[in-house]
Amino acid sequence: MAVIGYFNGRFVDPAEACVPLDERGHQFGDGVYEVIRAYGGRPFLLDWHVERLFQSMDALRIRPPFDPAGCKDLIVSLLERSGEAEAAIYLQVTRGSAVRNHLFPEPSVEANVSATVRPVKPGASEAKPGRLLLLPDERWLNPWIKSLNLLPNVIAKQTAHDAGADEALLVRDGCMIEAASSNVWFAVNGELVTAPADRYILAGITRRFVLELARDLGIPVREEKLPRERLPEADAIFLTGTMSEVYPIASVVEHPDIPCTSLSAERPPARHVAPEQVREVWTARDLALVERLRAAFVERVREWTGAIA
Repeated sequence: MAVIGYFNGRFVDPAEACVPLDERGHQFGDGVYEVIRAYGGRPFLLDWHVERLFQSMDALRIRPPFDPAGCKDLIVSLLERSGEAEAAIYLQVTRGSAVRNHLFPEPSVEANVSATVRPVKPGASEAKPGRLLLLPDERWLNPWIKSLNLLPNVIAKQTAHDAGADEALLVRDGCMIEAASSNVWFAVNGELVTAPADRYILAGITRRFVLELARDLGIPVREEKLPRERLPEADAIFLTGTMSEVYPIASVVEHPDIPCTSLSAERPPARHVAPEQVREVWTARDLALVERLRAAFVERVREWTGAIA
């Protein structure tokens, strides 16, 4: 099935030029978004995604173009039109289109809504353990808002990729708090440790689901920031995300010239890293707890899709 595109009430070819040049998402990154995974032809954890979308709009003072029920109806209709059972729905809301000005436009300017639906190949839960690159967290001070301002995340993830890693492990104020596009978890002596949902991390929907899942399984969880120097204590590390689900990590590397200390006021040089320049600083000792969670996640999704069939 072709990828489905949508802009302000009409279905479009995703390659079609349909967004005005004065669109504030284009000019300022002035908008928010959600990515929802569909299993078995139904959007998973939809209520939580819509709740977070409205929290993000409220934080940026974007006037919602729909109520929560209307938002859910739109997402369901997009998925139904695609005909895909396994898909990723991307939904974006911006402040609208107006002549470029840092001030908000007049109240008469309405929000713009765009979306895509793309098929997803099942099997994220079967992914081989990955590798993380330690990097300083250079994002803005409110990553709890799921805004369009993702350039620091993009640079971090590309730097990790250049170094032969799959993701960046971001360090802020000496603590390992998040990945570039995922939440991060540590298994320490049979207990899970993940950063609290304060202003410095995005409170992931899959993170929220796995918190409940772990507690249902009797696995103790501490929402606490783990200092960089305690990395050797971790028996296992995994990431959670809408598309990555529960993703185990095999190793962590660092670059000797990229310190994860407090950021200097000096302008940093452009980073050009290569796999041979990094060194391994951590290796997984026991992924049994991660595999247990991963299997439980898959089973819960299977039960959920069976219950709505």
